Order: sequence, then structure tokens, then C-alpha cells
Amino acid sequence: THEELCRFIARESESVVVSVGYRLAPEHKYPAAYEDCLSATQHFLQHLQHYAVDPARVTVCGDSAGGNLAAAVSQTLAGRSDLPRLRAQILIYPGLQALDFNLPSYQQNRGVPLLFRERAAFYMLQYLNGNAIKLEEVLEGSHIPVDIKLKYRKWVSPD
Repeated sequence: THEELCRFIARESESVVVSVGYRLAPEHKYPAAYEDCLSATQHFLQHLQHYAVDPARVTVCGDSAGGNLAAAVSQTLAGRSDLPRLRAQILIYPGLQALDFNLPSYQQNRGVPLLFRERAAFYMLQYLNGNAIKLEEVLEGSHIPVDIKLKYRKWVSPD
């Protein structure tokens, strides 16, 4: 479970671990989980003294959808001067893009448990829409307008 992983990380790294029980999709669509994680992180950073935590040692971490949330929270807080800077982010098999589910990594890891592109696309749609009605469009790559694909090609492409 996640509690066991959090205890392991806390014990092995001699760190304080705060596990956020964020609202889950499909019952709670985007941005519910993101807002929960952002709010919890902001609260924690504002009250570090209460928890006896060194502001220079705060790291966010997440796996799968939680990795996406950790990355999003890190990006949101990166420019904030009113809060301590995050030391790092640890992203464990995060879902970071939904533009193209046909990239080489999806092909290379086709048979790897947990990394199936169909499953990744399904969960992404559940998170964003609360349903997977457009799953085939997403898998084909026809869900993104051409101008958007061109705009992000530098970061999301097989090259």
C-alpha cells in the first residue's frame, strides 16, 4: 500500500513524509486531485516550523497519477517567493503527457505491466473527463488539433 511505501521512505531517508489523501477520479474529475495536493503542500510549507521541518529539505514525490500531481505542484510553486523552495521532486513512473500515446516508449514497453498505453490513456480520460468515451481517438492521436501538436513537438515527439 501507499502507507507502507511512505513509511519505508520516511525510515530509509530519515525524513518526514506527508501523504496526501487526494480525491480520486472518476468520481472527482480534474482539477480536484491537483487542488487537494496543491493545498496540502502550500499548507505544509506555510507551517514547517510547527512540524519541525527544515525548509531546505522539502521534496515532493508521487507515483503514477501521483507523479503527475507532484510534477504539477512543483511547477506551480516554482515561482512563488512567499513559500520555501522545494528541494526536489521524485517522480515514479509518472503520467506526464497525454498528447501522444504512440511514442517509442509506449511501443518499447508494450508488454510491461502497468505501462500499457491503453491503460494509461484510459486512466488519463477518467481523470480529466470521468469517462473514457474518446479512448480510440486518444490512442489514434486524433484528439489533439494539429496546431497544438506542432506547438509541443519539441517536447513530445518520437525524435
